[in-house]
Amino acid sequence: MRPEDLAERLRGIFEDVLPARGEVTVTVDRDRLLDALRTLRDQDGLQFSFLSDVSCTDWPGRDPRIWMAYHLRSHSLGQRVRVKVGLPEEDLRVASAVPVFPAAEWQEREVFDMFGVHFDGHPDLRRVLMPDDWIGHPLRKDHPLGGVPTQYKGAFVPPPDERGL
Repeated sequence: MRPEDLAERLRGIFEDVLPARGEVTVTVDRDRLLDALRTLRDQDGLQFSFLSDVSCTDWPGRDPRIWMAYHLRSHSLGQRVRVKVGLPEEDLRVASAVPVFPAAEWQEREVFDMFGVHFDGHPDLRRVLMPDDWIGHPLRKDHPLGGVPTQYKGAFVPPPDERGL
């Protein structure tokens, strides 16, 4: 099945389907995320039964600011589909995909740790990479880059976020 054929089939189920560059993306509201994941996993002829990735992007100044992306694979179709959910900056919450795809557990923990997204219903939502007392979320674009002034050949190089352009 070609990505364009898959997109046409998914348009009968979802409102926002975009084929681009050989990939298909379905965008849903956050309150429909679990229904969308179940539909893609369970519907005959689709069977996107493998969750390969849960990722996140930060777009400061845009609304929604945070975008979640769930990457699914159907072995029977030999296709992939991406499910996207936008989250407004003032309410970074979405349902946990763990009840539908148990493999989402650690991936959601990483997104929680790095971006600050809270996954409602997650069985063990705590930091997985940063220390428990770490303040902030390092992959958000408003997080300081860090570093310390470093002496280099007689001059001091400031941390990346303090350098002038």
